[in-house]
Amino acid sequence: MSSAYRNIACVVRPHGKRGEVIVRAVRGLPFILEPGMEVALTPPALERDRFCTVRSVTDTGQDWLVAFSGIEGIDGAESIKGCYVLAHAEDVVLDGFEAAWEDLVGRNVVDARFGELGCITGVIETPANDVLEIEGPFGEVLVPIIEEAMDEIPPTGPLSTHIMDGLIDSNKIQQVMGERAVSKARQGNDRTGEVDQA
Repeated sequence: MSSAYRNIACVVRPHGKRGEVIVRAVRGLPFILEPGMEVALTPPALERDRFCTVRSVTDTGQDWLVAFSGIEGIDGAESIKGCYVLAHAEDVVLDGFEAAWEDLVGRNVVDARFGELGCITGVIETPANDVLEIEGPFGEVLVPIIEEAMDEIPPTGPLSTHIMDGLIDSNKIQQVMGERAVSKARQGNDRTGEVDQA
């Protein structure tokens, strides 16, 4: 198998006595398991093959019922409870707003109006939409993951936003933008002095 994998789902619990399990997508990803897909179950175990094939997928309305090759009976299902399901990276085709949230933590965010917002420290799940927690010069900023507030999420590098009014305290905006203007002016003066000396 390819060495490039992506964590796409988690086995929640066994279901019935035939080896089927309830599986949920990891945060931020759609459910993309389908019959015939070759996957890896992690952490591996001595008594089973780490790699297997998805035999069947059933939408129960709330969760997904999945059968994997080599997983038989209630004991087999119990043995993979809590395992993560890894897929070949090339089998995971996502659009710009679907990303595993753990991949976002630690990345920087730059806004079209306010410049650098800071670093993503976490993701909050809400019924309406997920929200980025960002810590930086404006303090904590909460940005909803919606098209109105964000550009598409690139696979690497900083995220670009165009956040709406009200997400950052107006006094904090004045303070930070004022400090940046002063710093920029000082840098300009320093460069002018260097030119004069030359």
